[in-house]
Amino acid sequence: MQTGLADHHRILASAQSWRGAPMALATVVETWKSAPCPLGTHMLVHADGRFTGSVSGGCVEGDVLEMARQVIAENSFVIRRYGVADGAAWEVGLPCGGDIVVLVQNVAPELFSGALFGSIIEARTAGKALHIGTDLQNGMSRIVDTDERDLFINNYLPPRRLIIVGAVEIAASLIEIAIGLDIEAILVDPRARFLTKERFPKAELDDRWPDDAILARKPDMRTAIVTLSHDPKIDDPALIAALASDAGYIAALGSKAAHAKRTERLLASGMNADRLTRIEGPAGVAINAISAPEIALSIAAGMVRAFNNGLR
Repeated sequence: MQTGLADHHRILASAQSWRGAPMALATVVETWKSAPCPLGTHMLVHADGRFTGSVSGGCVEGDVLEMARQVIAENSFVIRRYGVADGAAWEVGLPCGGDIVVLVQNVAPELFSGALFGSIIEARTAGKALHIGTDLQNGMSRIVDTDERDLFINNYLPPRRLIIVGAVEIAASLIEIAIGLDIEAILVDPRARFLTKERFPKAELDDRWPDDAILARKPDMRTAIVTLSHDPKIDDPALIAALASDAGYIAALGSKAAHAKRTERLLASGMNADRLTRIEGPAGVAINAISAPEIALSIAAGMVRAFNNGLR
């Protein structure tokens, strides 16, 4: 059994948009060496030739499109290995040096039922994971438990979320980066003058006090929480609520000196010292960032690092 943990946000959005149309689903079911996409990565192909996603970063997509046309017409499935060992490596292979095995199956009840997409979307909306097992001998997929053997298991996890506390300039850039990464962005700030749709048109806005907003959203391992306001009255309650949750990444903007003072305040409030080590402060990856967009980039890098070292 191999297990995939790719992110499927765009694939599911297209599946919902194309619901009822003939489609084929390509999936990376095996990788070796420097494969460009992780196990479980999808490419969804509409019968009219449109497609979403990628299984190789562009190397073999043309061949996959042809196989998709075939499996839709024949209600079948195809498994093909691509790699430098193939005679056609430079034509439809992977000149980067890796190998991948791709399954292409018709999205029909006999193989990967279109109804499975609805089940996956419903589970993700409820904040739950769903596991789809595929028998590579017959191309058939179904909902399974993760302990089933002799199947390729693709894990469809809840959406990744970013809760930003503090409607400041860095937040605008961080929201843009998050959206580009298919991460849902929620901006929390009780200050009405700061939190406006005009300033932040692409994020979901929440004007509750941060501890109330965070508690209501039940953060899980696929949730990042970042405080940016520089106001202890706003940031500290948010961090206390974040530390009481299962959030996968918690970070606070500020210098090392500012973070030391923040730690003292949180300790004085009764927080456990071990818990405070979950806070990345200063927030993000050290890239000598200066401008707001650069700081946002460093924070986004810290968030992605945390997500990918745990559940993707």
